[in-house]
Amino acid sequence: MAIRFFLIACSLAAIATAGNFYQDFDITWGDGRAKILEGGQLLTLTLDKTSGSGFQSRNEYLFGKIDMQIKLVPGNSAGTVTAYYLSSQGPTHDEIDFEFLGNLSGDPYTLHTNVFTQGKGNREMQFKLWFDPTKDFHTYSILWNPRHVIFMVDGTPIRDFKNLESRGIAFPKNQPMRIYSSLWNADDWATRGGLVKTDWSKAPFTASYRDFRADACVPSSAASRCASNAAPGNSGWWNQELDLTGQERMKWVQRNYMVYNYCSDLKRFPQGLPPECSIA
Repeated sequence: MAIRFFLIACSLAAIATAGNFYQDFDITWGDGRAKILEGGQLLTLTLDKTSGSGFQSRNEYLFGKIDMQIKLVPGNSAGTVTAYYLSSQGPTHDEIDFEFLGNLSGDPYTLHTNVFTQGKGNREMQFKLWFDPTKDFHTYSILWNPRHVIFMVDGTPIRDFKNLESRGIAFPKNQPMRIYSSLWNADDWATRGGLVKTDWSKAPFTASYRDFRADACVPSSAASRCASNAAPGNSGWWNQELDLTGQERMKWVQRNYMVYNYCSDLKRFPQGLPPECSIA
């Protein structure tokens, strides 16, 4: 297994960037509703009744530590979704999702997470954030290496999807993924299952992004190891996993702020929970 991962690393080139949005991203839709400002240091997405907006990274990544600071739509954002995720393309795509589900003023946002492997998702975990994500920027991170996908908020781990291929469970490790983000209307399901609709009198809705950082691997024909992180014994993201302190912090979040876990939803899976749910 270790030799196989080393070979994967050798087929990749490393990239470490404290990005400029002009250099690292393309606005892909929204007809002017997405804007890059402040010399490339700030990006905003806007949603109105006509359209939302979105962007994607120019690079594809295969493993890495990806950070983005986001300030979410303030006030009554019910019905809106701010999606920030990694994804490959095609019917058997892999995907690693953060989705922020809008709220009524004064109610907490719901942070929706999911992992797709080979086109299969249905691995949702949802959390209420322990702060107001509209007052300031907060850092949302994905740590993705050959053994783990770890979701983090301001450095605090909230979810760890482990590589359990030895138990027959697919893991995203072969398909390069781009970063995508969009702000769009989903009032048929986003807030209280669609009971609360978007109040268009509050439009336009705006989410803001800054301080993108990627210490990651990109597909390359160069015979270059994937950064020094891939070196045996290195403590960088390539080998990173949660230590006891990280595990306890994640348990604290899940105990106090997790509001949905697919591994506890017996009604949804009457034939039995997904196999990874029974593996510690």
